[in-house]
Amino acid sequence: MLKKSDYFILLAALLSMVLSIWLWFSGSTDAGLFVGIWVPSILGFGAYFKILSRRAQ
Repeated sequence: MLKKSDYFILLAALLSMVLSIWLWFSGSTDAGLFVGIWVPSILGFGAYFKILSRRAQ
């Protein structure tokens, strides 16, 4: 079951992916690549905090 915080993490990852794609196709390829590596980082932090919250229960 997804909590409200899980949706915020997924939304942040989705928004950074959309921003990355927009930057890439608008000609800022370096900025697009930089923002693109945020996506796995955001999802990794989300997974880490989810594990921490389950261990605290």
